[in-house]
Amino acid sequence: MAKGSKKEMLLVGSKTKEVLKGQGKNRFNVSPDTLEAINEHVYWIIFQAQGRAAANGRKTIRAYDVLVK
Repeated sequence: MAKGSKKEMLLVGSKTKEVLKGQGKNRFNVSPDTLEAINEHVYWIIFQAQGRAAANGRKTIRAYDVLVK
């Protein structure tokens, strides 16, 4: 995927916004570009996991490949 190209949304917008807004006394507003930023981060996590699996000679991405350290 070319850098700067619009990536497919991997998040469920309404559910993600619901969690971001919080509950009770600590309610937050969510700007329109927030979901895009989180989506970009999810893509980055996926690409990193693919790289770790490939570096270990595996074709299977495992949970520990996804964990950000």
